[in-house]
Amino acid sequence: MPLRAVAPPSSDDAPTRAVLEACRAQDATAFRGFVVHHQGAVFALISRVAGRGAHVEDLAQETFLRAYRAFPAFDLDGPARVSTWLLTIAVRLALNARKQTSQRAVILPLSDASAVRDEATPETERARRELGRAIERAAKLLSAEQRAAFVLSEFHAMSLAEIAAALEIPEGTVKTRLFRARAHLREQLVDFERGQGDHR
Repeated sequence: MPLRAVAPPSSDDAPTRAVLEACRAQDATAFRGFVVHHQGAVFALISRVAGRGAHVEDLAQETFLRAYRAFPAFDLDGPARVSTWLLTIAVRLALNARKQTSQRAVILPLSDASAVRDEATPETERARRELGRAIERAAKLLSAEQRAAFVLSEFHAMSLAEIAAALEIPEGTVKTRLFRARAHLREQLVDFERGQGDHR
């Protein structure tokens, strides 16, 4: 089925145990529902790690294709959440795609497109755009590995253990990458704030 970047449903709409069991049995109808529920998160993760572009849909399609094939082996009673398992597939594909291309443009949006925007003045809208550009510039300087750890932690609420498993690295390495990524972004945003102050 065609994929499109959509806002993820609320957790109340998460696939039930029966739906996941049907997915393990490779029931196509159940799996379509699984895709609809998770495609927003998969698109967001791939875009943040690999950069935006036509390749995002291809990588999302490949993510779900691999999940469909691997679902029979997924242990519903195991320690891994199905969402974490799926995002692990997605982040590995995104990192591999980055290694195979020279693409450097990456955007880390401050919030998902699905977030409700408050009433904003032209001044606050301009400030938001400038801050977004500052974050984008700072994110470009992160290594792919630091960016992946940061995105999984900050945007997908994965634990250190889950990130370590997804990236196949020790938890200590995850901590180091997150520390460096946050320090870099913090430093860049401090410089941004100073620049903003100079223009006031």
